[in-house]
Amino acid sequence: MADHAGKAVWNGDIKGSGTLTTDSGQLNAPYSASSRFEGKPGTNPEELIGAAHAGCYTMYLTSVLTKHGHTIENITTTSTVTMNPNDGHPIIEHIHVNTVGKVTGGNITPDDFQKHAEDAKANCPVSKALGAVPKMTLEAKLA
Repeated sequence: MADHAGKAVWNGDIKGSGTLTTDSGQLNAPYSASSRFEGKPGTNPEELIGAAHAGCYTMYLTSVLTKHGHTIENITTTSTVTMNPNDGHPIIEHIHVNTVGKVTGGNITPDDFQKHAEDAKANCPVSKALGAVPKMTLEAKLA
């Protein structure tokens, strides 16, 4: 297995800013407290967690569906990460996964898709890493 790393560099106090990068060079993004808490331009850790989770989840779901004889035209997943300020001790309190799949072959039913989507939610590596989040919900449907 390969190691994959992300890096953060921060300049100044909490009103400062920083840059998030990845070893692959595919991410080089500014972030700050205002991008995290006030909706200002730049990324934030929760958005990146959501993207990583959506990517991992979608790959896992694709694998499960393929193993069951289905053909995937496309799957679109959004993982929405909700953070609660929690009196100055912020916590990620909820992640909502919304996935829509255009899947053919193997006579897939909405119930089959839901079952496979639940499997991916429980077993993709990033879902497992996010196990400390108190609530993770799923909405899954065929296109």
